[in-house]
Amino acid sequence: MVRNRMRKRCKNGYKLRRVVGILVVMPLFITGKSVIKSKYNLNSITYILQSKKISEEICLIQITDLHNSIFGSDNKYLISKAAMKSPDLIMITGDLLNANEPDNNIAVTLLAELSAIAPTYISLGNHELEYEQNYGTDITALYESAGATVLNYEYKDITINSQPLRIGGIYGYCLPDKYLETGEADPGECKFLWDFENTDRYKILLSHLPIAWLKNDGLEEWDIDCVFSGHLHGGQVILPGIGGVYAPDMGWFPGQLKGIFDSEDGKRHLVLSSGLGNTELVPRFNNIPEIACVELMPDGNLHKT
Repeated sequence: MVRNRMRKRCKNGYKLRRVVGILVVMPLFITGKSVIKSKYNLNSITYILQSKKISEEICLIQITDLHNSIFGSDNKYLISKAAMKSPDLIMITGDLLNANEPDNNIAVTLLAELSAIAPTYISLGNHELEYEQNYGTDITALYESAGATVLNYEYKDITINSQPLRIGGIYGYCLPDKYLETGEADPGECKFLWDFENTDRYKILLSHLPIAWLKNDGLEEWDIDCVFSGHLHGGQVILPGIGGVYAPDMGWFPGQLKGIFDSEDGKRHLVLSSGLGNTELVPRFNNIPEIACVELMPDGNLHKT
Protein backbone atom coordinates (compact mmCIF):
# COMPACT_ATOMS: atom_id res chain seq x y z
CA MET A 1 0.00 0.00 0.00
CA VAL A 2 2.81 2.35 0.97
CA ARG A 3 4.73 1.41 -2.17
CA ASN A 4 1.68 2.17 -4.33
CA ARG A 5 1.33 5.60 -2.73
CA MET A 6 5.01 6.34 -3.30
CA ARG A 7 4.75 5.24 -6.93
CA LYS A 8 1.70 7.47 -7.40
CA ARG A 9 3.51 10.43 -5.83
CA CYS A 10 6.56 9.83 -8.05
CA LYS A 11 4.34 9.63 -11.12
CA ASN A 12 2.50 12.83 -10.15
CA GLY A 13 5.81 14.55 -9.44
CA TYR A 14 7.13 13.52 -12.85
CA LYS A 15 4.00 14.87 -14.55
CA LEU A 16 4.32 18.15 -12.66
CA ARG A 17 8.00 18.53 -13.59
CA ARG A 18 7.12 17.76 -17.19
CA VAL A 19 4.39 20.42 -17.26
CA VAL A 20 6.68 22.97 -15.60
CA GLY A 21 9.45 22.09 -18.06
CA ILE A 22 7.12 22.61 -21.02
CA LEU A 23 5.91 25.93 -19.59
CA VAL A 24 9.52 27.09 -19.25
CA VAL A 25 10.85 25.75 -22.55
CA MET A 26 7.97 26.81 -24.81
CA PRO A 27 8.38 30.59 -24.32
CA LEU A 28 12.14 30.22 -24.80
CA PHE A 29 11.55 28.23 -27.99
CA ILE A 30 9.04 30.76 -29.34
CA THR A 31 11.34 33.67 -28.44
CA GLY A 32 14.36 32.01 -30.02
CA LYS A 33 12.42 31.19 -33.17
CA SER A 34 11.25 34.81 -33.50
CA VAL A 35 14.78 36.14 -32.95
CA ILE A 36 16.13 33.83 -35.68
CA LYS A 37 13.34 34.82 -38.09
CA SER A 38 13.99 38.48 -37.29
CA LYS A 39 17.62 38.05 -38.30
CA TYR A 40 17.58 35.72 -41.30
CA ASN A 41 14.12 35.94 -42.90
CA LEU A 42 13.27 38.65 -45.39
CA ASN A 43 9.94 40.23 -46.26
CA SER A 44 8.96 42.65 -48.99
CA ILE A 45 6.08 44.99 -48.32
CA THR A 46 4.26 46.96 -51.01
CA TYR A 47 2.61 50.36 -50.66
CA ILE A 48 0.56 52.16 -53.30
CA LEU A 49 0.70 55.96 -53.34
CA GLN A 50 -1.45 57.96 -55.72
CA SER A 51 -0.83 61.57 -56.66
CA LYS A 52 -2.16 64.09 -59.17
CA LYS A 53 1.46 64.92 -59.98
CA ILE A 54 2.04 61.39 -61.27
CA SER A 55 1.01 60.56 -64.83
CA GLU A 56 2.84 57.23 -65.31
CA GLU A 57 3.25 54.34 -62.89
CA ILE A 58 6.67 54.17 -61.21
CA CYS A 59 8.04 51.39 -59.02
CA LEU A 60 10.41 52.40 -56.21
CA ILE A 61 12.36 50.05 -53.93
CA GLN A 62 13.65 51.21 -50.53
CA ILE A 63 16.50 49.47 -48.73
CA THR A 64 17.77 50.73 -45.40
CA ASP A 65 19.87 49.87 -42.36
CA LEU A 66 21.62 46.78 -43.70
CA HIS A 67 24.37 47.07 -41.07
CA ASN A 68 26.55 44.51 -42.88
CA SER A 69 23.85 41.85 -42.68
CA ILE A 70 23.82 39.05 -45.24
CA PHE A 71 20.78 37.37 -46.78
CA GLY A 72 22.07 34.46 -48.80
CA SER A 73 25.57 34.13 -50.24
CA ASP A 74 26.77 37.63 -51.20
CA ASN A 75 23.25 38.87 -50.41
CA LYS A 76 21.85 37.02 -53.44
CA TYR A 77 18.49 36.52 -51.70
CA LEU A 78 18.15 40.23 -50.99
CA ILE A 79 19.21 41.12 -54.53
CA SER A 80 16.73 38.68 -56.07
CA LYS A 81 13.92 40.05 -53.88
CA ALA A 82 14.64 43.54 -55.19
CA ALA A 83 14.97 42.38 -58.81
CA MET A 84 11.64 40.53 -58.69
CA LYS A 85 9.87 43.89 -58.32
CA SER A 86 11.39 45.22 -61.58
CA PRO A 87 12.00 48.61 -59.95
CA ASP A 88 12.45 51.83 -61.89
CA LEU A 89 14.51 53.29 -59.03
CA ILE A 90 16.26 51.82 -55.99
CA MET A 91 16.61 54.12 -53.00
CA ILE A 92 18.80 53.48 -49.99
CA THR A 93 18.45 55.51 -46.81
CA GLY A 94 21.79 54.88 -45.15
CA ASP A 95 23.57 52.62 -42.67
CA LEU A 96 24.60 49.95 -45.16
CA LEU A 97 27.71 49.28 -43.06
CA ASN A 98 28.72 49.58 -39.41
CA ALA A 99 30.76 52.47 -38.07
CA ASN A 100 33.03 50.24 -35.96
CA GLU A 101 33.74 47.53 -38.56
CA PRO A 102 36.44 48.29 -41.16
CA ASP A 103 35.01 45.87 -43.75
CA ASN A 104 32.97 47.68 -46.41
CA ASN A 105 32.87 44.89 -49.00
CA ILE A 106 29.31 43.83 -48.15
CA ALA A 107 27.99 47.34 -48.80
CA VAL A 108 30.03 47.89 -51.96
CA THR A 109 29.15 44.50 -53.46
CA LEU A 110 25.46 45.05 -52.78
CA LEU A 111 25.50 48.51 -54.35
CA ALA A 112 27.16 47.15 -57.48
CA GLU A 113 24.50 44.44 -57.84
CA LEU A 114 21.60 46.81 -57.17
CA SER A 115 22.95 49.43 -59.58
CA ALA A 116 22.87 46.78 -62.31
CA ILE A 117 19.13 46.34 -61.69
CA ALA A 118 18.04 50.00 -61.70
CA PRO A 119 19.41 53.50 -61.04
CA THR A 120 20.36 53.48 -57.36
CA TYR A 121 20.37 56.55 -55.13
CA ILE A 122 21.61 56.64 -51.56
CA SER A 123 21.59 59.13 -48.71
CA LEU A 124 24.01 58.72 -45.83
CA GLY A 125 23.21 57.47 -42.35
CA ASN A 126 24.96 58.08 -39.05
CA HIS A 127 27.07 54.94 -39.51
CA GLU A 128 28.49 56.18 -42.82
CA LEU A 129 29.44 59.51 -41.27
CA GLU A 130 31.04 57.83 -38.24
CA TYR A 131 32.81 55.33 -40.52
CA GLU A 132 34.43 58.20 -42.41
CA GLN A 133 35.70 59.66 -39.13
CA ASN A 134 36.94 56.30 -37.84
CA TYR A 135 38.74 55.08 -40.97
CA GLY A 136 39.30 58.18 -43.11
CA THR A 137 37.38 56.68 -46.03
CA ASP A 138 35.57 58.88 -48.53
CA ILE A 139 32.20 57.11 -48.42
CA THR A 140 30.75 59.12 -51.30
CA ALA A 141 33.61 58.11 -53.59
CA LEU A 142 33.43 54.50 -52.36
CA TYR A 143 29.70 54.14 -52.97
CA GLU A 144 29.78 55.94 -56.31
CA SER A 145 32.62 53.68 -57.49
CA ALA A 146 30.13 50.82 -57.06
CA GLY A 147 27.62 52.53 -59.36
CA ALA A 148 25.31 54.32 -56.92
CA THR A 149 24.56 58.05 -56.82
CA VAL A 150 25.16 59.55 -53.38
CA LEU A 151 22.89 62.45 -52.44
CA ASN A 152 24.23 64.38 -49.46
CA TYR A 153 22.56 67.79 -49.34
CA GLU A 154 22.07 67.31 -53.07
CA TYR A 155 19.25 66.57 -55.46
CA LYS A 156 18.82 65.47 -59.06
CA ASP A 157 16.05 66.30 -61.50
CA ILE A 158 15.39 63.12 -63.45
CA THR A 159 12.77 61.65 -65.76
CA ILE A 160 11.48 58.10 -65.25
CA ASN A 161 8.80 56.62 -67.55
CA SER A 162 8.26 60.11 -69.01
CA GLN A 163 7.56 61.33 -65.45
CA PRO A 164 9.63 64.27 -64.14
CA LEU A 165 10.91 63.68 -60.60
CA ARG A 166 13.17 65.45 -58.16
CA ILE A 167 15.08 63.11 -55.85
CA GLY A 168 17.26 64.40 -53.04
CA GLY A 169 19.12 63.21 -49.99
CA ILE A 170 20.07 64.69 -46.63
CA TYR A 171 21.38 63.56 -43.27
CA GLY A 172 19.87 65.72 -40.56
CA TYR A 173 16.82 66.16 -38.37
CA CYS A 174 15.08 68.37 -40.97
CA LEU A 175 13.17 70.41 -38.43
CA PRO A 176 10.75 72.89 -40.06
CA ASP A 177 11.99 76.45 -40.47
CA LYS A 178 9.65 77.65 -37.71
CA TYR A 179 12.22 76.13 -35.33
CA LEU A 180 14.85 78.61 -36.53
CA GLU A 181 13.40 81.11 -34.05
CA THR A 182 14.21 78.79 -31.15
CA GLY A 183 17.63 77.86 -32.49
CA GLU A 184 16.67 74.20 -32.82
CA ALA A 185 16.54 74.01 -36.62
CA ASP A 186 19.76 73.87 -38.62
CA PRO A 187 20.02 76.79 -41.09
CA GLY A 188 21.95 74.66 -43.59
CA GLU A 189 19.25 72.01 -43.58
CA CYS A 190 16.53 74.62 -44.03
CA LYS A 191 18.39 76.25 -46.91
CA PHE A 192 18.68 72.93 -48.72
CA LEU A 193 15.03 72.01 -48.12
CA TRP A 194 13.77 75.44 -49.26
CA ASP A 195 15.61 74.95 -52.52
CA PHE A 196 14.60 71.30 -52.82
CA GLU A 197 10.87 71.91 -52.42
CA ASN A 198 10.82 74.72 -55.01
CA THR A 199 9.60 72.72 -58.03
CA ASP A 200 6.42 71.38 -59.60
CA ARG A 201 8.03 67.96 -60.01
CA TYR A 202 7.06 65.06 -57.75
CA LYS A 203 9.60 65.32 -54.92
CA ILE A 204 11.23 62.31 -53.25
CA LEU A 205 13.55 62.87 -50.29
CA LEU A 206 15.88 60.27 -48.78
CA SER A 207 16.28 61.23 -45.13
CA HIS A 208 17.80 58.66 -42.77
CA LEU A 209 16.43 60.27 -39.60
CA PRO A 210 12.61 60.23 -39.40
CA ILE A 211 12.10 62.13 -36.15
CA ALA A 212 10.99 65.52 -37.50
CA TRP A 213 8.71 63.87 -40.04
CA LEU A 214 7.05 61.86 -37.27
CA LYS A 215 6.99 64.30 -34.36
CA ASN A 216 7.77 67.86 -35.43
CA ASP A 217 5.32 68.64 -38.24
CA GLY A 218 7.83 67.93 -41.00
CA LEU A 219 5.13 66.56 -43.30
CA GLU A 220 2.95 69.60 -42.62
CA GLU A 221 5.59 72.30 -43.01
CA TRP A 222 7.81 71.02 -45.83
CA ASP A 223 6.26 70.72 -49.30
CA ILE A 224 7.77 67.32 -50.08
CA ASP A 225 5.60 64.63 -51.62
CA CYS A 226 7.30 61.51 -50.30
CA VAL A 227 10.03 61.07 -47.69
CA PHE A 228 11.84 57.77 -47.16
CA SER A 229 13.45 57.09 -43.77
CA GLY A 230 14.90 54.34 -41.61
CA HIS A 231 17.18 54.49 -38.54
CA LEU A 232 14.66 53.29 -35.92
CA HIS A 233 14.71 49.59 -36.87
CA GLY A 234 10.97 49.49 -36.27
CA GLY A 235 11.54 49.88 -32.55
CA GLN A 236 13.84 46.84 -32.41
CA VAL A 237 11.46 44.67 -30.38
CA ILE A 238 7.88 44.82 -31.67
CA LEU A 239 5.01 43.81 -29.41
CA PRO A 240 1.63 42.91 -30.95
CA GLY A 241 -0.87 45.72 -30.50
CA ILE A 242 1.77 47.98 -28.98
CA GLY A 243 4.49 48.48 -31.58
CA GLY A 244 8.15 49.20 -30.93
CA VAL A 245 9.58 48.98 -27.43
CA TYR A 246 12.33 51.59 -27.77
CA ALA A 247 13.74 53.96 -30.38
CA PRO A 248 16.52 56.60 -30.32
CA ASP A 249 15.21 60.14 -29.81
CA MET A 250 11.72 58.75 -29.12
CA GLY A 251 12.17 56.80 -25.88
CA TRP A 252 10.20 53.84 -24.60
CA PHE A 253 7.06 52.48 -26.26
CA PRO A 254 6.93 55.07 -29.05
CA GLY A 255 4.22 53.13 -30.90
CA GLN A 256 4.17 52.16 -34.55
CA LEU A 257 7.53 52.85 -36.18
CA LYS A 258 7.12 51.35 -39.63
CA GLY A 259 4.73 51.86 -42.51
CA ILE A 260 3.16 54.90 -44.16
CA PHE A 261 2.53 58.14 -42.29
CA ASP A 262 0.49 60.92 -43.93
CA SER A 263 0.16 64.67 -43.64
CA GLU A 264 -3.22 65.90 -42.43
CA ASP A 265 -4.38 66.65 -45.99
CA GLY A 266 -3.14 63.26 -47.23
CA LYS A 267 -0.92 64.79 -49.90
CA ARG A 268 2.51 64.13 -48.37
CA HIS A 269 3.83 60.86 -47.02
CA LEU A 270 6.60 59.35 -44.93
CA VAL A 271 7.62 55.81 -45.84
CA LEU A 272 9.35 54.47 -42.73
CA SER A 273 11.02 51.09 -43.07
CA SER A 274 12.22 48.90 -40.20
CA GLY A 275 15.11 47.94 -42.44
CA LEU A 276 17.29 44.89 -42.54
CA GLY A 277 19.91 44.78 -39.82
CA ASN A 278 20.82 45.64 -36.27
CA THR A 279 23.63 47.07 -34.17
CA GLU A 280 21.95 46.97 -30.77
CA LEU A 281 22.75 44.52 -27.97
CA VAL A 282 19.09 43.53 -27.89
CA PRO A 283 18.26 41.46 -31.00
CA ARG A 284 15.33 42.21 -33.28
CA PHE A 285 12.22 40.39 -32.06
CA ASN A 286 8.95 39.93 -33.96
CA ASN A 287 10.58 42.27 -36.45
CA ILE A 288 11.38 40.50 -39.71
CA PRO A 289 13.83 42.38 -41.98
CA GLU A 290 12.10 44.07 -44.89
CA ILE A 291 12.50 45.90 -48.14
CA ALA A 292 9.76 48.36 -49.08
CA CYS A 293 8.25 48.67 -52.54
CA VAL A 294 6.30 51.83 -53.37
CA GLU A 295 4.11 51.95 -56.46
CA LEU A 296 3.54 55.56 -57.49
CA MET A 297 0.24 55.79 -59.36
CA PRO A 298 -1.73 58.60 -61.04
CA ASP A 299 -4.60 60.48 -59.38
CA GLY A 300 -5.93 60.76 -55.86
CA ASN A 301 -4.10 60.55 -52.56
CA LEU A 302 -4.75 57.00 -51.39
CA HIS A 303 -2.33 54.44 -50.04
CA LYS A 304 -2.62 50.80 -49.08
CA THR A 305 -0.39 47.88 -48.18
